[in-house]
Amino acid sequence: FNGEETKRQVALTGYTLMAFQAAGHLPGEGEYGKNVTAGMNYLLESIGPDGLYNMRSDGQYMYSHGIATIALAELYGQTKSPTLRAKLDKAVKVIISAQATEPGHEGGWRYRPIAKDADISVTVLSLVAIRAAKNGGLEVPQRTIDEAVQYVKRCQDERTGGFCYQPQRDPGFARTAAAIYSLQVCGLYDDPMVKKGSAYLFENLREDHEWFTYGNFYAASAQYMVGGDTWVKWYPKVKDMLMSQVVKQGDVAYWEARGRGGVGPTFCTAVYTMILAMPYHYIPLYQR
Repeated sequence: FNGEETKRQVALTGYTLMAFQAAGHLPGEGEYGKNVTAGMNYLLESIGPDGLYNMRSDGQYMYSHGIATIALAELYGQTKSPTLRAKLDKAVKVIISAQATEPGHEGGWRYRPIAKDADISVTVLSLVAIRAAKNGGLEVPQRTIDEAVQYVKRCQDERTGGFCYQPQRDPGFARTAAAIYSLQVCGLYDDPMVKKGSAYLFENLREDHEWFTYGNFYAASAQYMVGGDTWVKWYPKVKDMLMSQVVKQGDVAYWEARGRGGVGPTFCTAVYTMILAMPYHYIPLYQR
């Protein structure tokens, strides 16, 4: 990691592990098995007795907690490692206890691991993390998931079908992608809100979008699960955008940071690898 990325090592390790899994690599298996094992162990060693990762002073802590926990939950689902489960369970309990309780924010999550207010970006990461953990057999109260789903639904703008950062605010591409993906992960594949959100994404897909990387991390997953003509039309468009920007140095290929949410080449390369690998069907969270 370098530059801004050094401040986000837990989150970036989570994204990178997801990219490896999307390409079919698991701990100790195959060409990159050692890399996956090292990344997994880094995250596990970062979790303290209280379930918090070792970057708790980060002002946007729950972002990193969410993606790291998603990565570990997916790894647990495929390895069933008892050691992994014990640490994962602690991280999941942090998310459950931090669910917002303030009026108007009930069911969501925000930057800090305290039960206060909420926004769509942190809520989606937290919801997907606990859903992945539940899918893997960990104990997660159904009420926690149901209340989170209701918060996400309250963030939809009925006029456009897009989703907002918080209820009654302006909709946006990245927020909409994140929201409908989280609803799909919770089983609401054919919900009218998902269909309207999917259409909104088509109407607002732009290569110069300031949150291009962050937004497409969710948008590709969401449109993949919508499937059919939606995915057939979506994937070639995004694939062409990504392949036109790839940097190649010998056998190495990567992407430079782009847009406000780009952070750095590690983040962008991990996300774009996940997108390009989706047709391989390796990650359970990308399946109906």
